[in-house]
Amino acid sequence: MAQSNQGAKVLLMGRAGAGKTSMKSIIFANYHARDTNRLHQTNQIEHNALRFLGNLRLNLWDCGGQDVFMENYFESQRETIFQNAEVLIYVLQAVSDKRGSADFAAKENAKDLNYFAHAIDSLKQFSPSGTVFCLIHKLDLVHESKREEVYRNYERELINAAPGVKLVCFGTSIWDDSLFKAWSKIVYTLIPDIGTLEKQLAHICQVCEADEVVLFEKNTFLLISHSARKSMQDAYRFEKISNIVKQFKLSCGKVKTSFRSFQVKNALFSAIIEPFLQHSFVMVVVSDPQIHAAATSANLWAARSHFAELTKAGAPFGAHL
Repeated sequence: MAQSNQGAKVLLMGRAGAGKTSMKSIIFANYHARDTNRLHQTNQIEHNALRFLGNLRLNLWDCGGQDVFMENYFESQRETIFQNAEVLIYVLQAVSDKRGSADFAAKENAKDLNYFAHAIDSLKQFSPSGTVFCLIHKLDLVHESKREEVYRNYERELINAAPGVKLVCFGTSIWDDSLFKAWSKIVYTLIPDIGTLEKQLAHICQVCEADEVVLFEKNTFLLISHSARKSMQDAYRFEKISNIVKQFKLSCGKVKTSFRSFQVKNALFSAIIEPFLQHSFVMVVVSDPQIHAAATSANLWAARSHFAELTKAGAPFGAHL
């Protein structure tokens, strides 16, 4: 779907208290998780013009989740909200903040799924090619032994409520790395010509004789793309790095300094993270002790020039990096 002049339209929906505004503030406004309790609930629809990778604009519609607003979204405001949407992000609470009986909890869950079904029907009508992501949020409130079960139950119910629609579900919490994983996947779908970018990263990985090359967005430190020449054991490494570096950058800001780059080296590997182009950072992991950091830096310098030439040649992704 082509983006409008205002950018890619992204709908952020879910009932009041689901945590929509908190997650948005952590990813895009550099909030610490502990500071999100100061945020107020969103009333009606809050429009945010966000920039990702410099020139990639996200027209984020943060839709307040009070019942009266939700009902209006699917009645009088239906076409306005759902027309030309590229992505729908629907957030549900894994555990309700409201205390009550099992019957009350079941009714609240049914209402959640009913609103979700209405959102899917509206998206099908006005933006049939839109992508749907479902975040089962606040999983930290579920006992660790029950989290997988709760997540799978919600996933199954969501799939049943949206027949014929391909859903991508994530379990998330503002207190761990899961939020970065989910939002990296969401933004990934909006980057133009991502396949060509991945081929270019594979070439850099080969030239540097690296185990892995990873590209991150500068401000959010969300994963953009990566290429690996070796199998990596930790499937959650990207979101862990995103979270660690983001928290370190926030700490640097508190003492009025800025994060520039860093290098980690031990007996098994060396890794460097440094600016790549104007709106991105690159991480290069090398395990071969014969490859010196100076050689890696020289290859990255050449890669920057190569990407600059691709941008001049009109590569769709180049303008954003």
